[in-house]
Amino acid sequence: MDTESVLFKALIFLAAAVVGVPVAKRLGLGSVLGYLIAGVLIGPFALGWVGKDVGDIMHFAEFGVVMMLFLVGLELEPKKLWRMRMPILGLGGLQVLFTGLIISSVAYLCGVHWQGALTIGMVLALSSTAIVLQTLTEKGLMRTDAGKSSFAVLLFQDIAVIPMLALMPLLAVAPIIDIADEHSTNQLQGWQQTLAVIGSIGAIIVAGRFLIQPVFNLIARTGLREIFIATSLLLVIGITLGMQWVGLSPALGAFMAGVVLADSEYRHELEVGLDPFKSLLLGLFFITVGASINLDILIEDTQTILWLVLALILVKVVVLFALAKFFKMPLIENLIFTFALAQGGEFAFVLFSFASQNGVLADEMIATLTVVVALTMALTPLLMIFSEKVLQPLFDKQELEKDFDEIDDGETPVIVAGYGRFGQIVSRLLRSQGFQTTLLEYDAVQIDLVRKFGTKAFYGDVTNIDLLKAAGAKTAKILVLSVDNTDKAILVTELCRKHFPELKIYARAKGRREAYEIKKAGAHFVMRETLGSALLLGREALVDLGFRKFQAQRAAQTFLHYDSKHMDELTDLWGDEKQYILAATEKAELLEAVLKSDIQDRAEMQDHAWDSDLRKESQNTNHEH
Repeated sequence: MDTESVLFKALIFLAAAVVGVPVAKRLGLGSVLGYLIAGVLIGPFALGWVGKDVGDIMHFAEFGVVMMLFLVGLELEPKKLWRMRMPILGLGGLQVLFTGLIISSVAYLCGVHWQGALTIGMVLALSSTAIVLQTLTEKGLMRTDAGKSSFAVLLFQDIAVIPMLALMPLLAVAPIIDIADEHSTNQLQGWQQTLAVIGSIGAIIVAGRFLIQPVFNLIARTGLREIFIATSLLLVIGITLGMQWVGLSPALGAFMAGVVLADSEYRHELEVGLDPFKSLLLGLFFITVGASINLDILIEDTQTILWLVLALILVKVVVLFALAKFFKMPLIENLIFTFALAQGGEFAFVLFSFASQNGVLADEMIATLTVVVALTMALTPLLMIFSEKVLQPLFDKQELEKDFDEIDDGETPVIVAGYGRFGQIVSRLLRSQGFQTTLLEYDAVQIDLVRKFGTKAFYGDVTNIDLLKAAGAKTAKILVLSVDNTDKAILVTELCRKHFPELKIYARAKGRREAYEIKKAGAHFVMRETLGSALLLGREALVDLGFRKFQAQRAAQTFLHYDSKHMDELTDLWGDEKQYILAATEKAELLEAVLKSDIQDRAEMQDHAWDSDLRKESQNTNHEH
């Protein structure tokens, strides 16, 4: 078999992903670390199954990062970017500035010339957009304060690569390598290269506004999805080649093109068409990062490289933690934010290559720093696990010992724990009917937001028994438990059943599985967060299909009644998969039979109050005729 053939290498990469990722996920390490470990094992410095040409594969795999940033750009309308300007420029700008200055100063003190020290500081200040976004998405943290702040910092870093690339030719201390066959602009002087970079950025903006949109309009008229996807790939590949030609990062060019097209009506179609390619190529990118870790250099100078890895992570942790504290990020969110970004980034490979071409850094130094960056990227999932399993529980306990807001609402019949979207609706309904509610929320950002609207909510963790007592749990009738963390909801339910047995617990659950778990913990009533809205939508769909309004309402109420009843009956069977499936199937058939039998009684129903709007429309139509 030809081990150098493209098909054989594709087989090796796919097999490594299929075996490595599920094992890593099963061990709780995440898919990214699975890809990286698989890459190390099949790489030229371990088993050697992919040969010595990992660099060529890396150029292809980087296309996954290009696509990812194009899709990220599509999510960022110019208006949204403007709204995010403070966290992007403030938090992101200060992170790059302080991290770059510290690393540059250390490099200069270690004997590196100032141009090289400045380059090293700029490059190592960046974090890995691909790894951070993938890890936070897998853990469901993108919508948290830490996730949003991480995204803002990564966004600034990605944009900052543009001036870094423009500045690099001006820092040259050695003759520029002549690779005119690959990049024609490398024959230009430094200032000319900078102008070429700025001109290419302007060309992307102009083309996106005035040329690309008409092309997509023309392609959309064909009605052929495959042609639309082909055009999307053509757009991204064209931008990639154009940016390489002028020496600019292809990923940054694709990101800018995405931002330009964010207002386009074809945005969602582009996302759907390119997402499968992005996911596959990102996996390939992570594998090639693992394969590119030069174990020979690591073995030859293990101590130095490990010290450099530790130093880079430590500098980033200190800077990120201090900035998050300055911006008043809650401690737990701060830890997530800090350890998520405490690594080098994939743009380091591009920038170091560019620095070598422009004679800014020696190849030996670049080889060492490339290994350092790759190792920090590989350590990111482990750092996140360390933060999640060790630091967060430790500091979370310390947070519980701090004084929460003093609660001065007196005795109230209802406590609402978790004043997010779900809790707000319940509280407003109860208050509109004259019932006072005590509102508890642990997210300091959410507290500040609701207070701007004049709503009084108290800061505190509902798992703290003393806080519940202060909120009036001994005398309250109901606790509305609307936190979005299932483990916390189960814990609070168990605590309340033990310490406040008279308190009725009305809880929110994400789905049926979570509802069973909270119900078994002792909650009196559990509502799945999508059930009510799904029934309302279904009711309106029935009306549009010809049902009278009261008939549709009756069908929805019947479904809710029996579904809730069956769920109560099935709770005890949850955990016994065989018995549960048998009983659930039987009850689903029973519910369907009940709803069908109810159809026969509809003709006898005379409750026309639900159809008052329809009757008025009918009367108006008759008068007109």
